[in-house]
Amino acid sequence: MVDFRTLLEDERRETLARLETLTGDFDALIEASEGSNADDEHDPEGSTIAFERSQLDALLRQGRASLTDIDAALERLEQGTYGICEQCGRPIGEGRLEARPTATRCIECASR
Repeated sequence: MVDFRTLLEDERRETLARLETLTGDFDALIEASEGSNADDEHDPEGSTIAFERSQLDALLRQGRASLTDIDAALERLEQGTYGICEQCGRPIGEGRLEARPTATRCIECASR
């Protein structure tokens, strides 16, 4: 049987590390562009600073959403409701939870 607590805690640590790196990258990008009058919107050599900022921002939002989902799954573990479909109340298959440990619905309910 899979130790879902360990799986979720490992995923949480990895997500926090990824968020820390992305936050540093985002801050460095902002700092590097401050006071710059470069016209990056018309630079044929590569992506724009605005594009890079937007990409990093999207990755940060995804990471924060993942962290919220992981924390909610850990809370369900504490409450004894982890692995129970929030929609139909039946057990979520172990295979689904292995693939997606933050799942809140069984495959049948998720596919509707």
